[in-house]
Formats: sequence, C-alpha cells, structure tokens
Amino acid sequence: MKRTRRVHPLRDECGFTLIEMVAVVIIIGLLAALVGPRLFGKVTKSKQAAAQAQIEMFGVALDSFRLDIGRYPTTDETLNVLQVNPGLDHWDGPYLKKEIPFDPWGAAYSYVSPGEHGEYDIVSFGADRAAGGEEENADVVSWKVKKRS
Repeated sequence: MKRTRRVHPLRDECGFTLIEMVAVVIIIGLLAALVGPRLFGKVTKSKQAAAQAQIEMFGVALDSFRLDIGRYPTTDETLNVLQVNPGLDHWDGPYLKKEIPFDPWGAAYSYVSPGEHGEYDIVSFGADRAAGGEEENADVVSWKVKKRS
C-alpha cells in the first residue's frame, strides 16, 4: 500500500517574512519623515489663505451693510449685525449666507470700528491667538488682505 503525503493547505501559501515586513515599515517611515514636514507647511499656508478669504468675505458683507445703513457696524454691534438685525432701519440682511465663522484656528475674529488702519479692522490672531507672531502664529489682518477686482 502506497502512502500519500497530506499537504496542509496553509503551508503551500506564500507569505511575507518578518524581515520583509520590517523593511516595508522602515521605508514608510522614511517617506513620512521626508514628506511630512512639507505637507504641514502647506497646511499652515492654507489656514492663512482661508483666514484671508473669510476676512475678504466680511469686507464685502460690511460694504453691503454700509450701503444700506450708511455706516459700518460699531465695535459693540460686532460682526453679528451682518446676520441679525438689531432693530436698524433700512437693514436688508442677512449679509452673509451662513453664520459668522470662526477663524481656521477656532477663535472668533476681532472686529473694531473705527479701526486704526481704516474704517474697520478685522484680525485673526493666528495659531497662538495672540497679537504678533510669525509663520503659523502670524496675524491675518483686513488692511493687508488683497482686494479682488
């Protein structure tokens, strides 16, 4: 009688060795170390660009408010007057389609009218939420936002 060998189905399957798995993890780690810092730099720039776009959007809404009311909102009225009429005659809002957004770092925009740099000043204090700073902590301000034509 001839004996036949039974082959276990799992023993015939190919797989990865521990060394291959470690090599793949090391390669992924190296790629992350090289690419990661560049991506984080883009995130900072995109948050600053988003803050600039929001400030520009506020500028358009504030100009519409001024055309209807004859003045810009006071500091006490805040930007909320662009959404809710506090009882002003000729108010034809809301002047923004959505609620007043927070800046990309989750803080409220600072609004002062009259401002030191114009009829109003709008400021996002950046990631550190304090005046001044550089890179991601830099302030984004209404008087330096480029106006679109």
